[in-house]
Amino acid sequence: MLFNSYSFIFLFLPLTLAGFFLVARFSHRTAALWLVLASIFFYGWWDPRYVPLLLTSIIFNYSIGYAINRARPDDKATPRAKLLLYLGVSGNLLLLGYYKYTDFFVSTSNALAGTDLPLLHIVLPLGISFFSFTQIAFLVDVYRGLAREYNPIHYTLFVTYFPHLIAGPVLHHKQMMPQFHRPETYRINIANVNVGLTIFTIGLFKKVILADQFALYANPVFNAAAAGASITTVEAWLGALAYSLQLYFDFSAYSDMAIGLSKLFNIDLPVNFNSPYKSRNIIEFWRRWHMTLSAFLRDYLYFPLGGNRHGAARRYFNLTATMVLGGLWHGANWTFVLWGALHGFYLVMNHGWQALSARLPWPRIPGGALIAGAVTFVAVVIAWVLFRAADVDTAVRILRPMAGQGGGLSLMVPHMPSPLAVVFLWISGGLAVVTLAPNSLEISAWLDTRKSRQGLLGYAVGATLVFIVLNFNKVSTFIYFNF
Repeated sequence: MLFNSYSFIFLFLPLTLAGFFLVARFSHRTAALWLVLASIFFYGWWDPRYVPLLLTSIIFNYSIGYAINRARPDDKATPRAKLLLYLGVSGNLLLLGYYKYTDFFVSTSNALAGTDLPLLHIVLPLGISFFSFTQIAFLVDVYRGLAREYNPIHYTLFVTYFPHLIAGPVLHHKQMMPQFHRPETYRINIANVNVGLTIFTIGLFKKVILADQFALYANPVFNAAAAGASITTVEAWLGALAYSLQLYFDFSAYSDMAIGLSKLFNIDLPVNFNSPYKSRNIIEFWRRWHMTLSAFLRDYLYFPLGGNRHGAARRYFNLTATMVLGGLWHGANWTFVLWGALHGFYLVMNHGWQALSARLPWPRIPGGALIAGAVTFVAVVIAWVLFRAADVDTAVRILRPMAGQGGGLSLMVPHMPSPLAVVFLWISGGLAVVTLAPNSLEISAWLDTRKSRQGLLGYAVGATLVFIVLNFNKVSTFIYFNF
C-alpha cells in the first residue's frame, strides 16, 4: 500500500487512526496491538507471502536480544553475550544476503569464472534492508546495555510501525520504545494533528506534483542510454539534474509523510532529511541526506572499523570501506558499489582538504561559500548518474557527454517528452526550491508559532490535499522502496 493512493488516504489511515484512539480509551496495550495488526496488514497488502518472513525475523531478533540481556549479569558483557550477538547479526545478514545479493554474487561469479550458474530471480521483500538494519541496531544496543525494555508488543510495533517500515528511517530502540509507554501517546492531540497533516500534505505534494514530474524528464534519458542511444551533452545534464531533483523530492516526500503520519499518532520519528542540496561540502551533505542511515553506518560500521583512532591513512580507508558497503546496501549492482566508492573518495578529499587548510590557512575568497555549494552539488549530481543507471555501460553513456566527450553541444532533446524551454523551466524552478526555500520542518515550525493562523492553515492544507488527490493520475512507488 502506498501513501499516495486512494486506499491509504481514504480507508487505511482513517480506520487505523480511529481504531487506535477508540481502543486506547479502554486499553493502551490493546491499542498498541491494534497498531501492530494494522502495520502488518499494511505490509501484507503488497504481498502477503512475505508477512511470515517479517514475523519470523521479529521473533528471531527479539529472542536473541532477550537472551543477550540475560547473558549480561550486572550489566557486563560476557563471551556468551558476544556469541549471541554474532549469531543474531549473522542471521540478519544471511537473510538480507540471500534475498538481496544471491543473484548478484551468482552473476559476478559467472562473469569472473566463466561459469554458467542459473540465476534464482529472487523477489526482494519490501523493506527488508530497513527492518534488518533496525534489528541489528537493537541487538548491538542490547549488548552495549542501551536497550532495556522488552515488551513483545512494543518491540513488534517498533519494527513493523507502518510509517517507517518500507523506506525508513532506520530506528533505534531508545527512540521509539519509551514513546509507546507514554499515556499522552494514546490521547488525541489536536496540535499534533495539525502539524502532522501539514507535514504529510507537504510530502504528498512533493511526491505527486514534483517528484513524479521530474521523473518524466529523467526516465527517458536513462532509458535511451540503456538502449544504446546517443545522448547529447545538454540532454545528459538535463537528465542527470532531473533525476537529482526527482530523487530529492521523492525521498524527502516519504520522509515528510512518515513524520507527518507519526505525529497523528503522537509519535515522533527522527528527522531523516534536512535540505541536503544546501550543503557546502560532502561531509555536510551526509549529515543532511538519509541522516539515520548515515548515523547507522557511522555508529555500527565506521567506528567499529576504528574510525579516526589509528591515523589518517586508516581513517581514510575506513571512510571508503564504509561508503562502499553503504552503496552496496542500496542495491545488488556494481553501479551502487561505484557510487559508494565515489562518495568515499569525495569524503577522503574533503577531510584531506580540511586537514591541509588547518595547517595552511587560505585567504577568504569572496563568494567562497557559494562556490563550495555549487561544486558539492555538481559532485553529487555526477554520482547520482551511477546511482540511477541500470548498469555501468549506461552510466558511461551519460557521464561521457556530461564531460563534453562525444555528446555534442546540440540543443536538441529528442528523448525528452517536452520542449527544451519547458524542461529548463521545471529544472530551474526545482533547483530554486531545493537551494533557497525552507524545508517542510522549518515551514511547520514557523506555522506552529503563528497560533492565530491555525484556521487559515487548516483551509490551506485541506485545499492543497484536495488538489493533490485530484492529480492522482497514476500511483507511483517511492524510489527507496527498491532498497
